[in-house]
Formats: sequence, C-alpha cells, structure tokens
Amino acid sequence: MMNLSLRIVCVFLIMIVALPTAAWADPAPAGGLRVGWASVDITPDQPVVLRGQFHARVSEGVMDPVTATALALESVGSDGVRDYTVMVSVDLASVSEQLIDEIRQHMAQQLPDLEPTKVFFFATHTHSAPAFGSRTIERDAAVAEQHGWELPAQWADWGVELDAMPGELYREFAAQRIAQAVVQAWNKRQPGGVGFGLGQAVVGHNRLTAYTSGQSQMYGATDRPDFSHIEGYEDHGVHLLYTWDAQQRLTGVVINVACPSQVSESIYEVSGDFWHDTREELRRRLGDDLFVLPQTAASGDQSPHLIGRRNRGENAEQRMERLTGRNRRQEIAVRIADAVTSVLSVIEKNIEWDPPLVHRVESIELTRRLISEQDVQDALAESERWRARYEQMRQAIEDDPEIRNRRRWYTDITQAYRRTMRGIGVQERFELQEVQPKIPYEIHVVRIGDMAMATNPFELYLDFGMQIQQRSRAVQTFIVQLAGAGTYVPTERSVAGGAYGAVPASTAIGPEGGRELVEETLRMIESMW
Repeated sequence: MMNLSLRIVCVFLIMIVALPTAAWADPAPAGGLRVGWASVDITPDQPVVLRGQFHARVSEGVMDPVTATALALESVGSDGVRDYTVMVSVDLASVSEQLIDEIRQHMAQQLPDLEPTKVFFFATHTHSAPAFGSRTIERDAAVAEQHGWELPAQWADWGVELDAMPGELYREFAAQRIAQAVVQAWNKRQPGGVGFGLGQAVVGHNRLTAYTSGQSQMYGATDRPDFSHIEGYEDHGVHLLYTWDAQQRLTGVVINVACPSQVSESIYEVSGDFWHDTREELRRRLGDDLFVLPQTAASGDQSPHLIGRRNRGENAEQRMERLTGRNRRQEIAVRIADAVTSVLSVIEKNIEWDPPLVHRVESIELTRRLISEQDVQDALAESERWRARYEQMRQAIEDDPEIRNRRRWYTDITQAYRRTMRGIGVQERFELQEVQPKIPYEIHVVRIGDMAMATNPFELYLDFGMQIQQRSRAVQTFIVQLAGAGTYVPTERSVAGGAYGAVPASTAIGPEGGRELVEETLRMIESMW
C-alpha cells in the first residue's frame, strides 16, 4: 500500500510539473509577438442616409449590423518594443480624412503614447452603410448659396433636408465607437502567433462589358450581338492572416478578397452585406468568439454581381443558387469560409511567434489625371441638364409641400442634385491641375514575416494590384484599398473604353498616377527587407 501511495504521489507531482507549460506559464517566447483583437457595433439607432448610389436612401430599418474590427500587433524584444501596428476594418463605403482625424483625436485622449499614424483604417465598401458627410460638402454649400438654394449646411451634400441623422452626426458617433475598438484591441494585447496563407474563392467578377465598337459599359448586357469580351482580369485569391493565443487557440483571421461588398447595394436597410454572412458562417464553424477582419483588395473594376445576359432568363450561377437554397450573399459566405477552413489546417502547423514586424507610413504624391477643356465643357453641359431638373423638382416641392409625405419622395431630386455637383467637380479639378499637379496620399506598408500588406485610399483597378503583387519582394502581398477616400484609379484600356469608373468625373488620379502608386508601394515594400 505504501509503494502504491508513493507511486500515486509521484505521478501527481509529475502532472503538477507539466501543468505550468499549458496553464500557468507563458509558452510564448520571452519577447515575440503580442496580439490584441476587438470589435464594436457602429450601427446607428435612428434612420440615416445610406451611401452607395447617386440618390439618397433613408434607412427603413436594419437588415444586419455594421461593425468595426481592430487587430493590434506588437513586436517585443529583450530591449523593449521593436515595432507595432493597428489595422481597423469598418463596414462603411469609405473612410474619409475627416473621419480618420476624429477617430485619432478620440484615440489620443485614451492612448496618448500610441503613434496615430501606426493605426490605419479601411472600408469594406458596403453600399448599405450610413453616410457620414461628403468630403465636398463645403463646396456643395457654396454652390447652393451661389444659386440661391436655401439649404441647411448639414444637408448641402444631398440638396434637400431629409428625415434622418445628418452625416456629420453619424460621423461623430462612428468615430467614438471606432476609437473604442482601437483602444480595446491595444489594451488586450497578449502573447500570440500568426500565420499567413492563400486560399481560393470565386467572389468578385470584372463588371465592365466590352463591345466590338471599343466602348465598354459597367454591367453591360452580354447577350447583344456586338458583345466582345469582359474588359479586365479577375482575382479569386483569398489572402489570409490567422492569429493564435499562447495556447495555440485560434483567435481571429484577416481575410483579403478582390471584391467590394455590394450584393445588397440597393436596399433601404443598414447592412454589412456579405461580410455579415461570412462572419456568421465562420463563427458557426470555428467558434462564436472568432474575430473576422475583412479587407478589400484592389477591385475598382470588380463586383460580386453576376455579369451576364439580361434578357434570356436564369443563368447557370443563378440556377445553382436556386438549387442550393442559398442567396448570393450566403453563397459568397460559404465560398470564403471554405477557403479559410481548407487552408487553416496547414497554416496552424506553421505558426510564427516572433516574426519580423515593420510598419511604415509615408505621404506620397501622385500625378493628377489631366482634364481637357472638352472634358469640362461636356461635364458642365451634363451638370446644367441635371441642374434644370433639380430646380424644377425643388420648385414643385415648394408649390406642393405634400410631396414630402410620399414614400421615398426624395429619390429623384437627390439624384439630380448629386449629378449636378458631379459635373461641377470636373471643372474644379481642371482648375486645380495647374496649381496642384500632384496630390498627397497617406500610404501604409506593413511587413509580418515574409508577407507584406500595402494600403491605398482608392477604388484601385485590379491591374495595379496585380502589378504590386507580382513584383513584390514579399512571398505574399495583401493589397488593401479604400484606406481613405480616394476616387477610382482606372487603367488606360478602361479610360479608352469610357465606362463609369474611368470617366473624368470619377477619377482624380488616372493611369499615370496608378503606375506611380505601384512604384512607390514597391519601393516601400523593398525597404523593409
């Protein structure tokens, strides 16, 4: 009995010695990586104007929440912090300089030692997210005053006063919440590891249809006799960055796809679009506490919509969605989740606990797209036609105020107003190109081990993203667009085709600036090696 008791005690002591590695001690390296996650709800509690179309859409409810998700990474050595970065994804159409400035102001109050430019923000480009005030609202207000249109300053970006939260008020609300996500992620930093990989999922499609005439059209029909081809390339890669805690439990995943989240782009409800469905699908598979941080790669010419015939009934993909019982958003969610889970089993065998971490930010200057006098004349002529329609509808409302009681009465008049201002913007750019031929933009590049992540503020056409990825020093390069409020950056062939994203009114930066962005980004990536 004594020998048996002694053996039991010995086994118990061995178990006690073994336990600290799993439960009581930190198995991560003495230095190494620190990882922090946070997610906050930025869904408004009252009606807002939704961004994504020329016309206003006042929200009539919430289909699903819009969120902000932050990931903080910090590299710590024996002599202290080596470098750090915080990336923040938001379910918005874009992130403006005003929004970023306000977020950083709130951050500074709670994290005064955190370098503001070490935090970068980017949007998923959902077209069913709240508007937060146009970056041209001061210009619009001046034009309205010039024409004698009495407008409250806070509604100068829509042309009429709407029964909704003004954009600037939502911006204040969102800025506070997004700053909270940054603070929480930073304060939750714990020893952890990362691993990156590449999966595949068909999500985005080039949305430009080219015809035998040489012209192209966004979402153009393909069942016409003069249909020639789809204008550009498509990228179905899913770039993935996973994080684990010190006990090798999966904590989150960064997912980068070349497609904006615009399936539900015409609805009148707040929605995170297919990223909401993707989060739900991944949490069903991998756990309710999983953090999911979406990134939109270069995809100014891409869309989740099916490009195809219009007049011949159901196409093959629509038929498959009907047969599977999944709508478009759910189908995309399943495809992305399949990519995440299929790669995970390989990458979790290659966790890096102390990878090189470098974050650099620069203000780079890009050449403006040159606008001709003919471009200005054409734009102003179109603007004048829309102005006449706007004033006619405005007068009708003044004569009959009951019009405002009709459902969605504001749709046509807000579209006419926004298109009026669009033409005026071309003239503004024409005047600026002489005195300010280049425009500065904030660009972030992050190295994590053998991978790199490079931001830009644009709706960048896919070709430019591919040029960066194919020439990059990194093994794998994540391109992150909409890290700011830039315009489209089209290719030369798209400018020649004349589709929506390539016309002067849509672009402050043209193909020349796109090539400059590629070279500057590659230079920054190279410097980190």
